[in-house]
Amino acid sequence: MDLDEVLGAVQQRFRPYIHSFPEFSRLPRKGVAQSEVLSLLRQLQSSEGMRWKKGFVSGAVYHGERVHTGFAARAYSLTSQSNPLHPDVWPSLVKMEGEIVAMTAHLLQGGPNTRGAVTSGGTESILLAMKAYRDWAREKKGITEPEVVLPMSAHVAFDKACHYFGLRARIVPLGPDYAADVEAVKEAITPNTVAVVGSAPCFPYGVVDDIRSMSEIAHDHGVGFHCDACLGGFILPWARPLGYSVPPFDFELPGVTSISVDPHKYGYTPKGTSVILYSNAELLHKQYYVAKRWPGGIYFSTSMAGSRPGGLVAAAWATLLSLGEAGYRQLARKIFQTAERIRRGIAQRPGVKMMGDSRIVAAFTTESPDIYQVMERMSERGWFLNGLQNPPGVHLAVTLRQTPRPVTQRFLSDLDWALERARNSPTASGLAPIYGMAEALPEEAVGEFFESVIDWIYHGS
Repeated sequence: MDLDEVLGAVQQRFRPYIHSFPEFSRLPRKGVAQSEVLSLLRQLQSSEGMRWKKGFVSGAVYHGERVHTGFAARAYSLTSQSNPLHPDVWPSLVKMEGEIVAMTAHLLQGGPNTRGAVTSGGTESILLAMKAYRDWAREKKGITEPEVVLPMSAHVAFDKACHYFGLRARIVPLGPDYAADVEAVKEAITPNTVAVVGSAPCFPYGVVDDIRSMSEIAHDHGVGFHCDACLGGFILPWARPLGYSVPPFDFELPGVTSISVDPHKYGYTPKGTSVILYSNAELLHKQYYVAKRWPGGIYFSTSMAGSRPGGLVAAAWATLLSLGEAGYRQLARKIFQTAERIRRGIAQRPGVKMMGDSRIVAAFTTESPDIYQVMERMSERGWFLNGLQNPPGVHLAVTLRQTPRPVTQRFLSDLDWALERARNSPTASGLAPIYGMAEALPEEAVGEFFESVIDWIYHGS
């Protein structure tokens, strides 16, 4: 496979945004009129096609309705100059952050000792949790070579945390249902284990791991258990009240000692808000940073960032209040019904195999034609789906943008077209060869190639 051709396909996708609009490689000598800047911004957005508005994107935008986003934008604008780093200047943000944490903890059945913090996203929440477990185990158990037990399907942010914080990842396989193999989890725990991880649900397949069994194993071994509910934390709690079966995954289970959850997914807040929760304050304190002797004064932060946008805190707080339990329950019903409709429709297509059972994600594969060719053909019809690997697959994370029936019908009819086209006219362009290359080449070679791709995207010409 020619890597230059693959890089060419990537360049083709981004080149229009580099050459079709004015380029600013330095500050303009004279400021550009605000009206002209806003016009350029509208042109840039228009050139992207706004496919997410039509429901043609997997995940990414979970609400997107104009009145809802306009309300959040107004809340942001009222507090756009505020910064949680200075609670003495903006004590209102202390109130709002505390209430975001409290409302989220209540949703996930936290108790009186549950504590947490607002972060910038699921990755930061996961990084902080892994750091907290590392530092707790170092202090309490003297562990200097910490390990974390991770299912193969755990979010890549856990690998990132291991890379950043010197943790060893002990990867366990999945069972035939695409959930973590519980027996393998038990065997993977060693005296150096500081935490076990499970997902509710995992990103690739939307499957909820057996959190009850896994957290009990962690508890029996005296180690922490982190439930990654970044994707499902704001929607799965409504499943059982609406008559859908979902296994327990939150603080209802005594073995669960921390949960990451993203309000900016099915909580419908603006992007850049996540919450990390702990079953007790002792763990939370391990993510704090305090500098006592800096000449600039005593410095402390609850998360990895120093300065943070207070506007995002206000917009998230405002969103939670405006929707309330009734609003979230109503929207969850729409998501569950739509996902069920889409999954049922996909499963009826000849040669298509579903990957795991999920309430919010439709993951599938094919033996023939090649699933990546199907994904590429779907992109020709305007769909942005998530490609999966090891094993190959594709998924659609269902959002409110797909709940109108015409969008569901369009997806299934386009899938029929893509399957037929992939069978009769296989192509080697676009993303299909990239996924094929990633599976065929050594990991080191893939890493070096994607370094050049990222360099080109951000510094290309």
